Amino acid sequence: MSVLAVEGIVAGYSAADEILKRVDFSLAANEIACIIGPNGAGKSTLLKAIAGLIKPSRGSIRLNGEAINGRPPREIARLGLAYVPQEHNVFPSMTVAENLEMGGYVDRDHAAKRMDRIMQRFQVLGRKRRQAARTLSGGERQILAMGMALMVEPKVLLLDEPSAGLSPLAAAGLFEHIRIINGDGVAIALVEQNASDALAISDRAYILVDGRNHRSDVASDIAADSEIRRVFLGG
Repeated sequence: MSVLAVEGIVAGYSAADEILKRVDFSLAANEIACIIGPNGAGKSTLLKAIAGLIKPSRGSIRLNGEAINGRPPREIARLGLAYVPQEHNVFPSMTVAENLEMGGYVDRDHAAKRMDRIMQRFQVLGRKRRQAARTLSGGERQILAMGMALMVEPKVLLLDEPSAGLSPLAAAGLFEHIRIINGDGVAIALVEQNASDALAISDRAYILVDGRNHRSDVASDIAADSEIRRVFLGG
């Protein structure tokens, strides 16, 4: 059974701007699904529509079988879905601990225990808990952003271009952290331009082109397809 099911979504940033044109997407429990495709394909728009930041004009989005179309992001977070945007995903002037506290705003009663668990899981956050987020490296900031999302104990985590701007070494470490989060029972939908590395950690892959589904398949089959590699993975 899908923990997240998107059917026939039409959405954009204005009534006349249909970026997504009847897109389908599903995510099973404990699965990693990556969404790849050229720039402007609608990948990030899909995540924003799921997270409630954009209201679809048509189609349905269900989280654990419950319709979440049109619900505000805070309510969707309470239902078990967290979203990490590509940019502006931490508060630079706040400490690591304060950022995690902000991530737990929807359930303050359990925030302290959750913060302790996250700092134990991601030890770099524990070591730097009193440092301002602006002093962290790019990879550390992304780990903090994911830690903030985990403060609501989501069943589904949406990640938008988490490796953008990172060195190959930092990106490899980040993808390993994504594996760890998934291993803890969190289903993950991942938008990535670093398609080859995203496919390597994913169970399933979706390719979007011009706001439409182009193909979906087992991630390893997508990665092994020579035509897909030539068109979407740079050879």
